[in-house]
Amino acid sequence: MLFQSTEFIVYFLPITLAGFFLLGRVSGRLAIAWMTGCSLVFYGWGEQRYLLLILSSIAVNFGIGYALSQPGGSPPRRKAWLWAGIVFDLGAVGLFKYTNFLLGTANTVFGAGLPLAEIGLPLGISFYTFQQMAYLVDCYRHQVREHDLVRYSLFVAFFPQLIAGPIVHHQELIPRFGDRRILRPSPEWLAEGAAIFLLGVFKKVALGDLMGGYADRVFAAADGGTPVMLVEAWHGVLAFALQIYFDFSGYSDMAIGMAWMIGIRLPLNFDSPYRAASIVEFWQRWHMTLSRWLRDYLYFPLGGNRLGPRRRYINLMAVMVLGGLWHGASWMFVLWGALHGLLLCVNHWWRALRPRLRAIPAWSAPAEALLYRLLTLLAVLLAWIPFRARTLGGALGLLKGMAGLNGVFLLPQIAALLPFRPAFVRTEGAALMLGDGPAQAFAEAILLLLLGLALVLFGPSMHRMSHRARLGCVALVFAFDVHYVFFGGGANPFIYFRF
Repeated sequence: MLFQSTEFIVYFLPITLAGFFLLGRVSGRLAIAWMTGCSLVFYGWGEQRYLLLILSSIAVNFGIGYALSQPGGSPPRRKAWLWAGIVFDLGAVGLFKYTNFLLGTANTVFGAGLPLAEIGLPLGISFYTFQQMAYLVDCYRHQVREHDLVRYSLFVAFFPQLIAGPIVHHQELIPRFGDRRILRPSPEWLAEGAAIFLLGVFKKVALGDLMGGYADRVFAAADGGTPVMLVEAWHGVLAFALQIYFDFSGYSDMAIGMAWMIGIRLPLNFDSPYRAASIVEFWQRWHMTLSRWLRDYLYFPLGGNRLGPRRRYINLMAVMVLGGLWHGASWMFVLWGALHGLLLCVNHWWRALRPRLRAIPAWSAPAEALLYRLLTLLAVLLAWIPFRARTLGGALGLLKGMAGLNGVFLLPQIAALLPFRPAFVRTEGAALMLGDGPAQAFAEAILLLLLGLALVLFGPSMHRMSHRARLGCVALVFAFDVHYVFFGGGANPFIYFRF
């Protein structure tokens, strides 16, 4: 069940909220139990076979967390409990997510000829597993003060962020479930949450899906071995950068909006990441809750930057490679993570080196800042290529196209104006961008891309708007959202559902 689908918006969400508020008049515990049950129904809507998996995960992690929190346990015994929980969680993720990856790698490297397992990927397993692993670590550190199975179950299964985050810390949800103010409907909370939700729907279906159509054609052609020319290659990569941003930030906004309808604030997950002036800043703005998790539960335990620059670089590479592998069972994701690890290392190296260099004149400081922003955006764009490409050959083909080595497409009307036509100029091939549409749509495709870039680079940040400004934006997109929900046809899944 997708957030932007008719059955979710018209039936599931209103029934869930109505039941929660009605039961809240009787008992807060009943209301929380109702929300937990609805969340499990939401999860099992298309994944009934994995309901037992998430229920088992909840039971095991809660039981181990409870054991870790009991006073008087010996350090070896508590550490054994912690490792038992981590092995259980990683074992479940490894079984469903990485079994075929390991078998396929063994077949490729050693020619083992092992048959691939007929096993699917449960929705949200990476997200709810990370949340629970953090919970176990916090129990081990004696940072968890409340142990209630019903509230813990909702913490794991809370439907707004169950499938693709934000990745929530237990202190951000479990105590809030005990606040009786969330049991009474608030017109202010409902209006604010609905506004954020509707803007998220618009991001996803009007912007993300549109850009996805352009990106899919270009990347599919490159993966299939078709030479991609200069404009098409840049258009496809930029379109994917916009698609994944509007798609995932749209999902996060919908999750934040729905939670806010009952007075629960989920953490912000995006903060205009393409405006970052460094890769370090990019990861402080992109998928912020994953960055926080990797920092607090992986980078710091590995030693962080406390053991010198060399160890910092090793830790950064290890964290980002594992972060890449978390996104998907593919060597392309590993490559993407390694690229970002390398970029982070270069960023920290430059930060240490820059103060030792000659000071720049004050008048050139804005130019340097602009250069940093452009270089950061370029680095992020190039790193998106292995993230989206299915094959290394496809990724290299796109890089070749972006360098102009496959030629340059020009509209026939423009090419006719040239005094002579260089050998690298082509007047056919725009179908990669246009889906075999009319040639005059070429300008429209470029214009839509430029508008998308303008929004992410210069447009207002929704979470920095005032309540009145948000409602004004909703008024502009409301008609589109309503038309899409009732007449828009099938809904496209979110990109991060695959992770």
